[in-house]
Amino acid sequence: MPQNEYIERATKLHGRRLDTEERARKKTAREGHKQSENAQNLRGLRAKLYAKERHSQKIQLRKTIKQHEERNVKGAAEAKEPGNPVPAYLLDRANPTTAKALSSQIKNKRAEKAARFSVPIPKVKGISEEELFKVVKTGAKVHKKGWKRVVTKPTFVGPDFTRRPVKYERFIRPMGLRYKKANVTHPTLNVTVQLPILGVKKNPNNPLYTQLGVLSKGTIIEVNVSDLGIVTASGKIAWGRYAQVTNNPEVCFSHLISPPLFTKHRSSLGKTNTNPTQNDGCLNAVLLV
Repeated sequence: MPQNEYIERATKLHGRRLDTEERARKKTAREGHKQSENAQNLRGLRAKLYAKERHSQKIQLRKTIKQHEERNVKGAAEAKEPGNPVPAYLLDRANPTTAKALSSQIKNKRAEKAARFSVPIPKVKGISEEELFKVVKTGAKVHKKGWKRVVTKPTFVGPDFTRRPVKYERFIRPMGLRYKKANVTHPTLNVTVQLPILGVKKNPNNPLYTQLGVLSKGTIIEVNVSDLGIVTASGKIAWGRYAQVTNNPEVCFSHLISPPLFTKHRSSLGKTNTNPTQNDGCLNAVLLV
């Protein structure tokens, strides 16, 4: 036996540890953490080389996954005029050809997943923090501290909500900007019903806006649909369903918000054009079914 194969020799003589497979499995599981650590901490040329290596590895991984998703599908060959005479009993036979195609089951799953998360308004205009928050100056005498913020958009807070003490309340949600009900339209029944709001599921602009319950255009809210009589597959009455806000509901509180209800533009001829803004004074939503 060669001199450098002492590990193999020890394995043959004494065997392996009882937890060898478990240690190997854990080592493999830690590789992802090690790769992530290297990707975050490497600098300079080593980082470039490592990024290039990981890029090629990911490409190879995607190719492998795609090969696993593909399967052999047999299809009939294209009809061609036979060069040699064919017996009558072979005329109805088609020579099967093998082709690569994505599994129809995988395609259906992807389509169902995409349809489940499809919403009436897929893209909305972002709301900056400067537009949403107004700085409140605090302090005993000089009012120099500026860590508090007032939310200038409509919000939803639960019925059991209690404000924090003044010293610890960073975000202030005014009482006049709180909504409890929404005008929800059922797309199939073509009816609009005023339903109580149960909560804010997701605000597409920022996770902080979701936490504060900000109601802007495109926000996904949960409403109580027990009055509509919607029944689940098991026969029980549905309680909560998701809906998407389809309008800007902050206009009826125009005294709290900087943009006015009507904007006047003077033309060169001296005429005054009064155009209402695109905001509404109520909260409209479409039920996601």
